[in-house]
Amino acid sequence: MNDAASFLLNGRPMSLAGQDPTQSLLRWLHGQRLTGTKEGCGDGDCGACTVAVVAEDASGRRHYQAWNSCLLLLGSLPGREVLTVEALAEAERLHPVQQALVDCAGSQCGYCTPGFVMSLFVGSMNQEFGDAVIEGNLCRCTGYRPIRAAAARLAAQPPMSDRFNAALKQASATTAAARLGNFFSPTTVAAALALKQQYPQAQWMQGATDLGVALGRGQAPAPAYISLERIAELQRLEISADRVWIGAGVSLSRLESELAGVLPALDQMLPWFAARQVKNRASFGGNLGSASPIGDLLPILLALDASIRLCGPEGERDLPANGYFLAYRETQRRPEELIVAVHIPRRPGWISAAYKVAKRQTDDISIVAAVFALQLDAGRRVLDARLAYGGVAAMPVRALRAEALLLGRVLDTDALTAVCATLALEFQPLDDHRASAAYRRRLCAGLFERFVHEQLP
Repeated sequence: MNDAASFLLNGRPMSLAGQDPTQSLLRWLHGQRLTGTKEGCGDGDCGACTVAVVAEDASGRRHYQAWNSCLLLLGSLPGREVLTVEALAEAERLHPVQQALVDCAGSQCGYCTPGFVMSLFVGSMNQEFGDAVIEGNLCRCTGYRPIRAAAARLAAQPPMSDRFNAALKQASATTAAARLGNFFSPTTVAAALALKQQYPQAQWMQGATDLGVALGRGQAPAPAYISLERIAELQRLEISADRVWIGAGVSLSRLESELAGVLPALDQMLPWFAARQVKNRASFGGNLGSASPIGDLLPILLALDASIRLCGPEGERDLPANGYFLAYRETQRRPEELIVAVHIPRRPGWISAAYKVAKRQTDDISIVAAVFALQLDAGRRVLDARLAYGGVAAMPVRALRAEALLLGRVLDTDALTAVCATLALEFQPLDDHRASAAYRRRLCAGLFERFVHEQLP
């Protein structure tokens, strides 16, 4: 690994030597007087800071992805290729995306416009023009009708063949190991574990969608960071007849497209998890590593009886998701171990579904997340049950009392009434600014009742 590091910004090599690896790309851009990329929330919620980054899909195809520059640490940049809004226009000639927004009156105050431009640029390069492309961009004054009209206009145009397409053909994947100060980016699990032995206080890092927020809000940096995002072993995604193997580094946007129709509960949760910019960086491994009690993916692992593979100096071990969480942000993973993958069994005949309740429909922290999985016989008798929740305790939990009440019982109106009464008392959630404890308890029961009425009418 080389200490001196550089990346391509708008086609030009930029040195990062001597830079703070925990500084966000957004702050660094403003220091370079590239102020077209705006800072709105600093949390990855508003999309005003969106940039386009060259990525490579599972087939090796190079393409652009939209990332939040407020969450993108400089330590992740060596060897990457990044475009900001300043790169699109040629002299006085606007890029077709910019021109479409002008023609459709897609901007009022204009503060959010660069983010929309970059999201639509990535969408146009990938020939994707639906709402998912711009769902991570918030506009408080224009309204989305003219922005959607601009997207529709772009969709009606033939695919663009321009300097950006040509640049993609010349682009290379970011596979080389890198180092920027105390920020390490190895390319193998073995190298990552060796670095952890050398720097035991170093913090593992994947997409930094949580870490970027914390650092931007003044959290003191760790002594060192070991980024796992360049490790090919953690990018495996395999589907077999009896299970799904999801590498810890597989992004949620890949899961959304490549696992569509395989795990219904995952299909139902991912659209509400976060915006595209966040899902391009976030992963199962990162969600598990943070062990947040409101991590939306973690109830899925509990309800679907997943297992978690860890790797450390003494080798690999598999742990069931049920029992993996010990207390608030505490798990069975030892500090020297990293998360390699999760295995989720495929169980034909089971009925499952996922629900998320939040103040905003998308891109918001859960008030309660719930995932249910039931196995019933032909007479609606419950043979097995998994009822998992997030946001109701100090860690993701299963409703064990309600599950026990369901086992062996015909799921009729009386059974549903009894189970919902138990669910309303099963947990002792907190009151906070998102919701009251009483409301959360009602949601625990109400979401299961909804599940039964929707899945077993």
